[in-house]
Amino acid sequence: MILLLGLLVILLCFFLRVTYKTISCYWLTPRRIKKVMQKQGVHGPKPRLLVGNLIDVASLVSMATAKDMDSIHHDIVSRLLPHYVLWSKQYGKRFIYWVGNEPRICLTETDVIKELLSSKYTNLCGKSWLQQQNSKHFIGRGLLMANGQDWYRQRHIVAPAFMADKLKSHVGYMVECTKQMLQSLKSKVESGTTEVEIGDYMSQLTADIISRTEFDSSYEKGKRIFDLLTSLQNLCAQSSRRLCLPGSRFFPSKYNREIKALKMEVERLLMEIIQSKKDCAEISRSTSYGNDLLGMLLAETQKKRANGFNFNLQLLMDECKTFFFAGHETTALLLTWTIMLLAINPSWQDKIRAELSQVCNGETPSPEQLSKLTVLNMVINESLRSVGPIPTFCPN
Repeated sequence: MILLLGLLVILLCFFLRVTYKTISCYWLTPRRIKKVMQKQGVHGPKPRLLVGNLIDVASLVSMATAKDMDSIHHDIVSRLLPHYVLWSKQYGKRFIYWVGNEPRICLTETDVIKELLSSKYTNLCGKSWLQQQNSKHFIGRGLLMANGQDWYRQRHIVAPAFMADKLKSHVGYMVECTKQMLQSLKSKVESGTTEVEIGDYMSQLTADIISRTEFDSSYEKGKRIFDLLTSLQNLCAQSSRRLCLPGSRFFPSKYNREIKALKMEVERLLMEIIQSKKDCAEISRSTSYGNDLLGMLLAETQKKRANGFNFNLQLLMDECKTFFFAGHETTALLLTWTIMLLAINPSWQDKIRAELSQVCNGETPSPEQLSKLTVLNMVINESLRSVGPIPTFCPN
């Protein structure tokens, strides 16, 4: 009887603790944050329980993108981020809205943003818990999802792989991959095709370059990883539009099973590449795994650290997933956007061709000649400037 009573007390305490945590997470803490923000003059749209303002955002984006654009122009903020435009007019340059139970503060004042991103506020800014949860199966705790000192240490580890001298040594691979892509595109046009999806070619090009230069893997092997990561990204992105009940991520639903299966397959393929790198080092009886990104990351797993930061095999795979996908996707989008700008401005095509002919004399540009291509650099800078904004969020 005493044992049963003790068990009931333990269960009751556990239930009360879970209940309090849930109420605090989804009701008490958001109310406290909202009151603190209102005292500082920061207001925003009224959030709904559990979902926050997600339904409002989805509705505004759906209405803004319901019809095709009348013409190609750079003013795309109102189309892609209509909630920012609407709420900034209603609540001013600073406003707060909610993604589920997490607050998002929108800042448009340059001075305030600089102050917030200064060194003394490094513990306040970064990826929130919800953002990390939504991407943990996709890119895990790689550099893009790291915060604070972990972000600093991981950045310090991968930075040498992207130094100017290191990138210059990969120019040969980049040129070779680009020539193969151009030949494939030329063959497609010569076969009578009048319309091609240039974005696919740019994705193939950047994926091939990253596979060969940073992971010493052929595109054929890397393509499977890219395809799986794309599917994973699409599934993980759905989580931000779902009603996320407490503990739902642990339910063995079809959605969660699909994510888990894709993640396991990605990591299996990555382990094959990692093991191949290890085997090559053992066969050659070398203590070095090579000077590419994967080799440098493998070397880091062998180091013992006294500061509590453990760069283990899981974190290595998370970094690989981050650079496999995020690195190639952003570059591919920039190239596609640049080509689109050149396509609607033929006169700039003529200027770039004339400059290339003058500086390179018909040869492949060398790293030393890139700084001399002022017109081309101007076009790239314009592409970077005119790309739509990507929101950066700060948690509470």
